[in-house]
Formats: sequence, structure tokens, C-alpha cells
Amino acid sequence: MALTRKFKDTVQRRVISDPDFRHALLIEAINELLAGDHSVAKSILRDYINATITFPVLAQKLHKSSKSIHRMLGPKGNPRMDSLAGILKVLQSKESIKLHANMS
Repeated sequence: MALTRKFKDTVQRRVISDPDFRHALLIEAINELLAGDHSVAKSILRDYINATITFPVLAQKLHKSSKSIHRMLGPKGNPRMDSLAGILKVLQSKESIKLHANMS
């Protein structure tokens, strides 16, 4: 099921106004990645990036092209581990948080 523009706008507004929601979204992307659902993880990361740092700013911080990052996080993208780790490092820094795995 495709998300409607209205839904994406609602999520974007909430990401901007609610730091707890923003952090939970980033955590969910990482949890999906660890669970092996890479397409969902990439989709969440795309939404998160669009609503926060933006692709051009992220690209500048990573010394990569914005188009390259869009491709790697796209539905057919297959980001390398070092690229994904770099993205997550920048996002954590922007949020002033440190994410870590926890056994439960």
C-alpha cells in the first residue's frame, strides 16, 4: 500500500516538532535493519532524512553526492556497510544521541 502525501506530510510535521518521535523513528530504522527488513529500514531512513537533515546536507557531510545517497537508500539500493555506518554516524551526531544494541 502506497503512502499518501497527506500521511507523509503528517509524519514530517511530527518529526520536526517531536524529538522523541524523531529518535524513535531512527531507532526503528536501525531495528528493521538488524531484523533483516532492509527495504523498510531504507524507507524509514529516507523519510527521516527528508524531514530532518535533508539529502544535500547529509551528502555534504559524507563527501558524497546527494544522488548517490538517494540511490543507495532507494528501493533497489544496496548500500555498503561503510556507507550505511557513515549515514548513521551523521544522523546520531545531528540528534546528539548515541545508539547501541541491547539484548532483551
